[in-house]
Amino acid sequence: MIAKISSGNTLYGILSYNQIKVDEDHAKVIFANKMIENAEGNFDIHTCLNSFEPYLLANKRTEKPVLHISINPDPKDKVSDEQLSEIAQIYMEKMGYGDQPFIVYKHEDIERRHIHIVSLRVDEDGKKIDHNFERRRSMDACRELEQKYGLIPADQKQRQEGLPLKKVEYEKGDVKHQIVNVIRPIAKNYHFLSLKEYKALLTLYNVGVEEVRGEVKGKEYKGLIYSALNDKSEKVGNPFKSSLFGKNVGTDSLEKRIEKSAEIIKSKGLKERSKKVIADAIRTTNNRADFEKALEKQGISVLFRTNDEGRIYGATFVDHEQKCVFNGSRLGKEFSANVFNDLFNGKDNKPDEKQTFEPFQKSDKEFVENSNSSGIFDSFTPDNSASDDIAEQDLVRRLKKKKKKQRHL
Repeated sequence: MIAKISSGNTLYGILSYNQIKVDEDHAKVIFANKMIENAEGNFDIHTCLNSFEPYLLANKRTEKPVLHISINPDPKDKVSDEQLSEIAQIYMEKMGYGDQPFIVYKHEDIERRHIHIVSLRVDEDGKKIDHNFERRRSMDACRELEQKYGLIPADQKQRQEGLPLKKVEYEKGDVKHQIVNVIRPIAKNYHFLSLKEYKALLTLYNVGVEEVRGEVKGKEYKGLIYSALNDKSEKVGNPFKSSLFGKNVGTDSLEKRIEKSAEIIKSKGLKERSKKVIADAIRTTNNRADFEKALEKQGISVLFRTNDEGRIYGATFVDHEQKCVFNGSRLGKEFSANVFNDLFNGKDNKPDEKQTFEPFQKSDKEFVENSNSSGIFDSFTPDNSASDDIAEQDLVRRLKKKKKKQRHL
């Protein structure tokens, strides 16, 4: 069993998310503690807000007072509503939230039955409830509950990384929920230096993202829309505005993530592991299929973009071990698209250290189609590795200057 805890400052959005599931018969309320019911004996958004309101009004300094927890038994576990209700109550008690108002929703929109708990991190006096060592205490509570109810224990990797990401399958329905289960953890945990690399990563999980720009009442705006893709990377169904999934997967947050990623990748030297694995795969394989399999064994996915003639004009590598995404040319000239096109499309000789390579040239048919005006998908996407390093170094310097300036204010 895995518990995932998140904090926020918008209560309505979380209640609305769960209420939509209830309205669609994909979820139901199985327990409520210190919550007001409406005249029909139900828990609609309005009455839930009334239950939490006194605590929020009393809040003194807590910036993110809203608590949202999902508890996920193994899909093979057979757990009744009564048991799920008990699990929620015991868990909240052990985490120090037993006396708080909270509501428990059971979700059944995907193959695993799981629960969502909505509560607050501040008590009735507006004081923040102690959350020290929260992750450790949560893991201990889950282990105890697994033993008490005979549930399948989560292995160590699952405990550390949470639930594995799954490809979106449009035909299974509830596409919005499938997409959010992909984009939120990716935006939070992966490092990428451009929105093009972010988009490439999402295609592994059948999710597409595009930039939209326009003007309303004389004011320019830009945003993102997400779509489900089929296995041919073709859009299926209706797109969704990023605002439906929260700020963390919108333009501003992703731009900040790019800046942070640049600093982390540079300071920790995260390119080196990927470069070594890819170089070893080039030396030890003879064709594209074997090359991709060799990378997969080392936790790296590769996405090649080809034109109608089969020429490789783009390559992106996703290192899942380090949670990093790199365009091939960003790793170095020896990993550019031209090199892989020569390797897999007719040239017998493999590159060695003595060979020199032409810088990666962009094709007219880019992986991401952009309008004439530049947008966020152009951020930090220089054409060769030298300019990559310059851009990263410049960004890191500017970030350090900004931090130093803030310390002196």
